[in-house]
Amino acid sequence: MRKPELLVPASSLEVLKVAVVFGADAVYIGGEAFGLRAKAKNFSMDEMREGIAFAHARGVRVYVTANILAHNRDLEGVRSYFEELKEIGPDALIISDPGVYQIAREVCPDIERHISTQANNTNYGTYRFWHALGAKRVVSARELSLEELKEIRQNIPEEMEIETFVHGAMCISYSGRCLLSNFFTGRDANQGACTHPCRWKYAVMEESRPGEYFPVYENERGTYIFNSKDLCMIEHIPDLVEAGIDSFKIEGRMKTALYVATVARTYRKAIDDYLEDPKRYEENLDWYRSQISNCTYRQFTTGFFYGKPSGEAQIYDSNTYAKDYTYLGIAGERDSRGCCHIQQRNKFSVGEEIELMKPDGENRAVTVKAIYDEEGNPMESAPHPKQDLWVDLGTETECYDILRRREID
Repeated sequence: MRKPELLVPASSLEVLKVAVVFGADAVYIGGEAFGLRAKAKNFSMDEMREGIAFAHARGVRVYVTANILAHNRDLEGVRSYFEELKEIGPDALIISDPGVYQIAREVCPDIERHISTQANNTNYGTYRFWHALGAKRVVSARELSLEELKEIRQNIPEEMEIETFVHGAMCISYSGRCLLSNFFTGRDANQGACTHPCRWKYAVMEESRPGEYFPVYENERGTYIFNSKDLCMIEHIPDLVEAGIDSFKIEGRMKTALYVATVARTYRKAIDDYLEDPKRYEENLDWYRSQISNCTYRQFTTGFFYGKPSGEAQIYDSNTYAKDYTYLGIAGERDSRGCCHIQQRNKFSVGEEIELMKPDGENRAVTVKAIYDEEGNPMESAPHPKQDLWVDLGTETECYDILRRREID
């Protein structure tokens, strides 16, 4: 049995550290250029260096995305970028463009090369092609079923790795190759600037009656005909392991630390439980379901894993996320008063009951005893996000505990 890697996204240095602490085996990040999440915070070279050092000190690998579909104007910049990455030393580069791949092979041959899902990897011949060119891993297209993945595993070299998305947002276009964003807004999804037009509301116009727009109604709120549910395979870990997948990939390089901590912690426990004792995994299914639904999501689907999805994979009445918890901040160092330092993300007040989310699976209800600003002045509430505060929660905290507030009963 192949032990799968849990691969978790990080939008910033702060989120990378949370991903590592909450159970990731590897983290994937983007630099300030040549990745497909141009609107994410992304990493400066100094932040990348610090993040890689933090992860490596804890036995966690770091992969850097460079998966744009490059134009001529990009190539010299790509070469310079890889020269810098060579000195920093990430564990792998995630690439989709053959020209970019060739530059990586020339400039930093000792860094593993992984082939992005953006390259539409749908058959074992494609895997063999990339293996012959020195790629260590190929990320499968999201349109593949488990049966197709099993067949790929049986027809590629043993050392060739399969990485597959198991959780997160799904793209309505084939393996993310979307033209809608560029057409509507001039922002190219294949250059990292997608505006997510699949989440917008649409009407229909008949060719012979230009200017007459016919709304497409599912109910009184309208419909979002391109809007996919989010992928979630937490209940199907045994099938993923049996398929021979080497890396379970979580989508979400635009997501908060709360989202990353929740998903990483839940999949970490589910994978470990199954590998140690399949019966324990079955017994804990309700816990996994309840935890994974604590972070923002759009309703869940199993995507293409069990065959081509029909209408149940779409959302017809809303483009918004469900949200059970609000992210308040991350616990940092503690002072002589027993207060923990946090950079506040949302409003909370003295006397309010909130929750500490810990990497080991514990969720601890606590009451905010006191709040102090950076100068030590007491505050009744913390209304302005991104303040640096000292907070007395009446209990011991560890660095990277997540503070959150439940929003629904």
